[in-house]
Amino acid sequence: MRNFILVVALTMFSASVALAKDPPSYDKGTLLSMDSSMCGTAEKGSKTVAGEILGTDGQHKNTEQVLCQEYVLQGDRIVYHIRPTDTKHPILLPVGDSVGYRVHKDKMYVLDREGDQKEREYSVVSMRVREDAKDTRNTSGNVNAEANPSASIPRLAPQ
Repeated sequence: MRNFILVVALTMFSASVALAKDPPSYDKGTLLSMDSSMCGTAEKGSKTVAGEILGTDGQHKNTEQVLCQEYVLQGDRIVYHIRPTDTKHPILLPVGDSVGYRVHKDKMYVLDREGDQKEREYSVVSMRVREDAKDTRNTSGNVNAEANPSASIPRLAPQ
């Protein structure tokens, strides 16, 4: 009986260790800039009592543009344009500093300082491959392609 309990406990412990998630790994990037960009409009309206009773459209509306922070984050190979998902309480990130980031599905999670372990969620607006990353990737692929452009084109044998 004692051996049975020991085997069950050992099996449960090993299963919990095997199913434990690894902490997420973060890439390093540099925040190049922060701009304010238009991300919508806000309307404030008020109805009058007479307009409500008579059904007339006596409503006064004030519309104003809503500005959001948009950061440019340069990674090893890709440049991201990101916006915070929490638009009511955005945190200012240190432009020019390196930050840790990870991409999961359609969201980006950023650690703003080296010692800070709190992730902040951002949505990716756009991304593009860095120009210098394109050059290093192309030159490392096929050395003969520069000397002979037709060397990289596969040839079919005649039938």
